[in-house]
Amino acid sequence: MARKRNKRNTKNQDLVLGLNGIQWAGIAVIVVILAIAFWLLLSRMSAQTASAAPTLSPQPSGVTQAPSTQVSAAVPAPTVKTLKWSSPPPMTIDTTKQYFATVTMAKGGQFVIQLYPDKAPITVNSFVFLANQGFYNGVTFHRVLDGFMAQGGDPTGTGGGGPGYSFVNEKNDLAFDKAGVVAMANAGPNTNGSQFFIMFGPYGLSESDYTIFGQVVSGMEVVNGLTRRDPQTNPTFPGDAMTSVTISTK
Repeated sequence: MARKRNKRNTKNQDLVLGLNGIQWAGIAVIVVILAIAFWLLLSRMSAQTASAAPTLSPQPSGVTQAPSTQVSAAVPAPTVKTLKWSSPPPMTIDTTKQYFATVTMAKGGQFVIQLYPDKAPITVNSFVFLANQGFYNGVTFHRVLDGFMAQGGDPTGTGGGGPGYSFVNEKNDLAFDKAGVVAMANAGPNTNGSQFFIMFGPYGLSESDYTIFGQVVSGMEVVNGLTRRDPQTNPTFPGDAMTSVTISTK
């Protein structure tokens, strides 16, 4: 009788072990299924997050508000002539005369910039040359920041274009101390080209970083009315275009 009981107990133990093994195997399968489902859920959430994230192009380094000729967000470019030169123009202006640039806007209105050939002869000579060549015709103010400045002069409308040449900074006694101050934008020392900016008011820019070469003497209300446009927000519209820049002397 003892032997039969021992055999029966052994069979019962084997049955229990077998059932336990099946249970653990089932639990393992469930865990694996749950892990796969959790991984798939995370993957889908990550994909949705990535597709919703904004795409930003490279932004200017250094001071984020400073006028710069570095490329910003891709936007529709204005239709303008592509004019390029391999070197700055020869000196043709008379530094003893007064020069004025009348800027006519495509949406209406004009403003006049008095240029300072005695303070920044190289810069004024380049600006006069480009204007007389029709370089600025159709070019936009691609970067207009409220309370700061309006920047234009890039035929590509992206902030990275220019006339094909660059020239040095010029130091003078002019300052960013009032509305209407006109200076050259650049991507660092001695990288001036065609881009310029007009101040909406006094601002803490360093005069050693930018060449001031003019002052708006009439039509500042037109400058103030330029459409605000921040390339860092990826705008889908171009800036206000200049119909022409006409040079006169006295």
